[in-house]
Amino acid sequence: MLSFRAAFCQIGGMSANTYLPIVRLLAAMLLLVTSTAPARADDISATARSVVRVVTIAIVDDEVVGFGHGSGFAVSPNRIVTNAHVVELAARYPGNVVIGVVPSEGTKGVEGKVIAIDTVHDLALIEFTGARLPTVALYTGPVDEGSDVTALGYPGNVDLATARSAADYIHPLSPIRSEGVFSGRRQMSGTAVMLHTAGIARGNSGGPLLDPCGRVIGVNSAITQGEEGDTNFGFAIANSEVAAFLARAKQPYASVGTPCTSIADVDKADRDADAQALSAADAARRAAAERAALEQQGTLGTARIAADRRRENVMAIATLLLVLGAMGIGAGALFDLQGQRRRAIWGWAGGGALMLGAVVVFVLRPTGETLLPKGGASPVAVASSAAVSSTAALGKLVCRFVPERSRVVSSQTTDVLIDWGNAGCMNGRTQYAENGSKWDRILVPTEEQTVSVMQFDPATRQYVTRRYFLSADQMDTVRKIRSQVTIKACSPDEAGRANLATQQAAIRTALPPQPNEKIAYTCSADTGSGG
Repeated sequence: MLSFRAAFCQIGGMSANTYLPIVRLLAAMLLLVTSTAPARADDISATARSVVRVVTIAIVDDEVVGFGHGSGFAVSPNRIVTNAHVVELAARYPGNVVIGVVPSEGTKGVEGKVIAIDTVHDLALIEFTGARLPTVALYTGPVDEGSDVTALGYPGNVDLATARSAADYIHPLSPIRSEGVFSGRRQMSGTAVMLHTAGIARGNSGGPLLDPCGRVIGVNSAITQGEEGDTNFGFAIANSEVAAFLARAKQPYASVGTPCTSIADVDKADRDADAQALSAADAARRAAAERAALEQQGTLGTARIAADRRRENVMAIATLLLVLGAMGIGAGALFDLQGQRRRAIWGWAGGGALMLGAVVVFVLRPTGETLLPKGGASPVAVASSAAVSSTAALGKLVCRFVPERSRVVSSQTTDVLIDWGNAGCMNGRTQYAENGSKWDRILVPTEEQTVSVMQFDPATRQYVTRRYFLSADQMDTVRKIRSQVTIKACSPDEAGRANLATQQAAIRTALPPQPNEKIAYTCSADTGSGG
């Protein structure tokens, strides 16, 4: 038996005139539907990274005697789903039929093998080595009739019109997309299928039917053969059948049940929620200030009453001293008339002293000004007391998914546990960089074709992850910039963090204007982790 590489070399050496009749002969075995709908280009392009051409090469006596192709999509980095009829001959005659998997990016294809096949529901699972593919998520929620759909794959009629040689069939190319609407669910030979109006052709069999977020809702499998003037419809194996098949094959896969929303809608919901939160915070601060003012007024009134009483008491004492002093002087005058000179002097002296004391007491009387008691706070101080330091540690937090502020394409939305330390230290090992009052970190993985921008706001305890699904070339560009980032672990060095912020800003310039995913969380103190 020829190897995949050797078989491809033979195919590559065939001329177009020799090759095309074989394609037409075997294309009849590969009835595939390609459907696409008005979906966001970035989302569909992101899914296109996961779509492959599936090539079958029939070999007898080390000679290529037949060739066919279909499409497929990755559910794990080294496994793809396709139609059973695309690879059925390889499953029946593994010694005579080679399966090739040709990614949409890169420079070469790899050899695959059938590890699970269901001919009743027309599904197969292919495993390969020598390459890693981005995976696509299966949408498990309801699909409304009339919804936009998009199909990706490799229609044979396009290949026949554009192929210059057989080598074009084994060269990585981006899949073709077409658009339509979901027309309803049907049963076809005991299999649940999704009827749609996207333009289709042979060669797309096994390719994905997508919702506007680029999530798989079906596997294109067949088309109607209408009479002249009739509308053609496509059939895709329904998402429920695909999920059941993968479960039987014990193949893990990403699934998402949340409805498809746009980043613009999510950002608007985010702004509205932030505005409401800000308004609520302002209202709380005003209420606190009003309560403080009322409390202060009560304290001030009590203090004013006490001050008035002290003033009145002192004035009364001054008046009493003045009266007593006058009486003393009068008594001295009376004693003088009676000739009692000594008593008269004592009367005048005592009266004068009392009157002098009255003057002193009057002059030193309280002003009546009221002062807040120690420990009193002004309304402004009370209103601003809730401010949160952006550099302070918050400890362990549990962050819970907020669906109305998120756009999910393929990621999991389980709770996230974080430990927020001093100066942007996440989980004791990852340094975040200041971005105003918030903190950012950009994750550029070595193998995965996804860049994640993670942001935490200590004041609101909002944690947001924005994910960008990039092509291989885009990832190469971002990784080159990422190689310049020097700070990996947590660091108290402010200059180093400022440099990290500058380097991350450079990475942002290489990212698309909008992410494919935005996953928002609200965090609170983790009381159940047990330390």
